[in-house]
Amino acid sequence: MAGELRRAWDVGSSVAEAQPQGTGPQGTGKAAGGRSAQLAHTGLRPGWTTGACATAASTAAYTALLTGEFPDPVTITLPKGQTPSFALAVEELAPGRTTAMAGVVKDAGDDPDVTHGALVRATVRALPAGSGVVFKAGPGVGTVTRPGLPLEVGEPAINPVPRQLMREHLAEVAARHGGTGATADVEVEISVDHGEEIARSTWNPRLGILGGLSILGTTGIVVPYSCSAWIDSIRRGVDVARAAGRRHVAGCTGSTSEKVAVALHHLPEDALLDMGDFAGAVLKYIRRHPVERLTICGGFAKLSKLAAGHLDLHSARSQVDKGFLAELARRGGADEALAEAVAEANTGLAALQLCTAAGVPLGDLVAATARDESLAVLRGAPVAVDVICIDRAGMVVGRAEPRGPGEDRQGSPRR
Repeated sequence: MAGELRRAWDVGSSVAEAQPQGTGPQGTGKAAGGRSAQLAHTGLRPGWTTGACATAASTAAYTALLTGEFPDPVTITLPKGQTPSFALAVEELAPGRTTAMAGVVKDAGDDPDVTHGALVRATVRALPAGSGVVFKAGPGVGTVTRPGLPLEVGEPAINPVPRQLMREHLAEVAARHGGTGATADVEVEISVDHGEEIARSTWNPRLGILGGLSILGTTGIVVPYSCSAWIDSIRRGVDVARAAGRRHVAGCTGSTSEKVAVALHHLPEDALLDMGDFAGAVLKYIRRHPVERLTICGGFAKLSKLAAGHLDLHSARSQVDKGFLAELARRGGADEALAEAVAEANTGLAALQLCTAAGVPLGDLVAATARDESLAVLRGAPVAVDVICIDRAGMVVGRAEPRGPGEDRQGSPRR
């Protein structure tokens, strides 16, 4: 990695252009390639994340707390500039405006999301000036009980990007309607009706998120995945890139990794493949329809699955193997105590943090092993592969330089 950790700034294409009706963002289909074209090709309707719904609900509730009136529909601005509007499903203003509550029903579009149809509520209470925004887990929202997640133990399971999105919108409401200065000073309690029951169908209990769901989302948009439709869209994306004469394409697991690939390699939109969880689909199609260079970019945990030989990276079909990571750590110089700690880590991120603190380059080892696994799937096709691992914030935590067929492999531990 040459010692650097790099953040990708907000460059690259949007997943979809949101329409302000609140019925789910619609892909424009205008792009010749890249994520927008892939989404349009599937014919599937995107939806909203729980983070977007919580932002809309908290914005409406705080507006009512300051003005006495709930905006309905309530419009928010997502990280990539889309401005959807959400109808309120419930609203309640306490006497004397001590609290205000608003709720939005999540529409996940055509994605088989277990939270589709869930009612996401936000209850807002004023705090003394200088308090800032304080988040609280209400009924149906989990609490973090183990390390290794992007939140401290004891915190509500409201991820960093939704928190920032809510802070920004609440500050705008405060500035517009006479709140306490440029930043809102409020407690925001997020709850999800039946969230604890819904969470039993997720990985939250195993991750130590207890009491309910997580409030998630980096773009505010749920990209729907029908396996057959999305794999077909990957193939069309490769076809478009080759027809345009692109010799370097990037398969990315999501919008954050796409930003990193663009920032590091300055790739045009039609060279970007929204790989999602389907690493095998990208590799097998490029094996038959080669390009000179393939960059694979994604989250550390997902690419650790690829390094371990999994071609489908979805959490329902493959899991992070901490024993495998422990073997990689040993190869990178970890002593037995550290290797055992990695094997017992709560998450892949926790394993990475342990190794980083000890100076063991686990991120680079995962990237190199994932690259070599990719070359094995390519079976000698004339394609050079490099791999970039990132964390949830878009920081590069592991890299493997390009390697082509016939070059020496690093060799990966097998269990």
